[in-house]
Amino acid sequence: MTYQLTTFPNGLKVATEFLPGAESVAVTVSVGVGARYESEAENGLSHLLEHMAFKGTKTRSARDIAEAFDAVGGQANAFTSMEATVYFAKVLKEDVRLATDILGDIVQHSVFDETELSREKGVVIQEIAMHYDAPDDLVNDYFDETAFPNQPLGRSILSGEERIKAASRDDLLRYMDAHYRAPRIVLSAAGNIGHEAFAALAEEYFALPKTAAGPAFARASYTGGDRRVPRDIEQMHLLLGLPTVSVYSPDYYAAQLYAGVLGGGMSSRLFQEVREKRGLAYTVYATANAYEDCGMMNVYAACAPDKAKELSAVLCGQLAAMTKDVSDAELRRAKNQIKADLLMARENPQTVAAWIGRHLLTYGEYRPAQAIARRVDAVTVEDIARRAGELIQGKLTLAALGDVSGVLPYEELQGTLR
Repeated sequence: MTYQLTTFPNGLKVATEFLPGAESVAVTVSVGVGARYESEAENGLSHLLEHMAFKGTKTRSARDIAEAFDAVGGQANAFTSMEATVYFAKVLKEDVRLATDILGDIVQHSVFDETELSREKGVVIQEIAMHYDAPDDLVNDYFDETAFPNQPLGRSILSGEERIKAASRDDLLRYMDAHYRAPRIVLSAAGNIGHEAFAALAEEYFALPKTAAGPAFARASYTGGDRRVPRDIEQMHLLLGLPTVSVYSPDYYAAQLYAGVLGGGMSSRLFQEVREKRGLAYTVYATANAYEDCGMMNVYAACAPDKAKELSAVLCGQLAAMTKDVSDAELRRAKNQIKADLLMARENPQTVAAWIGRHLLTYGEYRPAQAIARRVDAVTVEDIARRAGELIQGKLTLAALGDVSGVLPYEELQGTLR
């Protein structure tokens, strides 16, 4: 692995990984601030700020930025999560200077023009409306609100229409000034790139002052509970979850493998039992979502309303069964899935650059695919059984959307897990 890291005196981390055979370079700016850093009044600012980043700086208009990337056949975009905001570009190797220049410009010198802000608010409001029209997305919002009520982790990254309408240019400037600090930023690149040359570009285009990292987020307080939202749609969407470990836990990879065995592929227990054997649902899966201070093990499926009773019982039954009979073959398949995904993803410079940024923000070090694979291989069936036993002692979170009349009572489902 040809990975290198330089930390500047102001706290900015600059990291690269050379990928043999690549003709392109992905450049990523990862900022350690996301939706869970927001106060209630600030809800939606992280995402709105990301939208506004490409809408003009002190020296470039929104059109200038778009045309600059198009002129070299490059790509640029951004996304917001609960704990990070990420800006990225992918260009041919000879255009790394351009990509670094523009990304540095947008995270330091965006002007948030009032006309552009008004227009982009409309775009975000349409995104919110689209989200509301997607029940498989919306049920996740209800789930988060139930699991983590009245706190940032339980609020939508998108926020709501009224809050977006009320957001001002000054709100964005204050939020950016509070959180976009050098110690909280990682500039990473992967592909056909040399570290010294890229570090020189970083020094040229990221002239951030030396400051403190800025405010941290409040620790999450898990509550759990039951949320059923009637809605006239064809399917009933059901999401069940239990509290699990954070990204820092020694059991992090055991939790990921648990999710793989339970509902991570076509051979998983949920897919075989719910879809292949019973024909209850087209889509069913499990995920282990981990944050810096907590995590959730989630199971999702959607079915016809008359199948809701059976589906809810089967999902909880499968969660309970994970405590006692996970086989070596099941665990081996889940391990191979994770390791194959890791190694195949390395063929994409953009994925590698994003990994570097995420790992440095979270762990303070980059964990390459081979190191992760070793951690995955170290997990045993006994680890999975122990993790499963601890998991089902937690309080259940249930969110259902659609014709929810057939979903079993909350107390009965919680009892199944016991």
